[in-house]
Amino acid sequence: MPRARLTPLSVTEAAAALIDEIGFENLSMGLVAERLGVKTPALYKHVTSQADLAHRIAVMAMAEFADAIRDAIQGRAGSEALAAGAQAMRTYVLEHPGRYAAADAAARVTGPDDPIIPAVERVVASWAAMLRGYHLDSGQEIHALRMLRSVLHGFSTLEAAGGFQIDASVDDSFTWMINFLDRGLLDITTGSATAG
Repeated sequence: MPRARLTPLSVTEAAAALIDEIGFENLSMGLVAERLGVKTPALYKHVTSQADLAHRIAVMAMAEFADAIRDAIQGRAGSEALAAGAQAMRTYVLEHPGRYAAADAAARVTGPDDPIIPAVERVVASWAAMLRGYHLDSGQEIHALRMLRSVLHGFSTLEAAGGFQIDASVDDSFTWMINFLDRGLLDITTGSATAG
């Protein structure tokens, strides 16, 4: 059977699927070549190095991740958008732990034309859309974005790594956390309105 023609995209997609199975930390050009049924040197016609491949996975993952949140929150606002977007992030991390780890580790800007820049901007725009219904001012929004990223990243990556061992529902804990964030965001908005 003739093997499929390789392209930078097909190599990236194969590597992304592989690391979702084996973990980003186990990425190697040899394993990707094996997955594709080629010799390792054949990959270097399409990606320049393992670091280049990891960066390409990060770009792809950021775009997928941003789209998942965008799609989940469409038509929603406030607490509904927060809950839907947060669940979309959690689901993406659980379903794609390798590529999410690549996005976290390899999303470093290499120059002004780096495709990671628009990909990251899409993620930030998706997170900002989750918060839009809270009517935060620009100063509050950056703090809220950092909090949201930190809390959701921490919970999702801990869950993906099997870090919650206590015999209690992880889903219940996630819902409790989102409700807590919602109340805090509403309190900030209400407090600002009252102070004004």
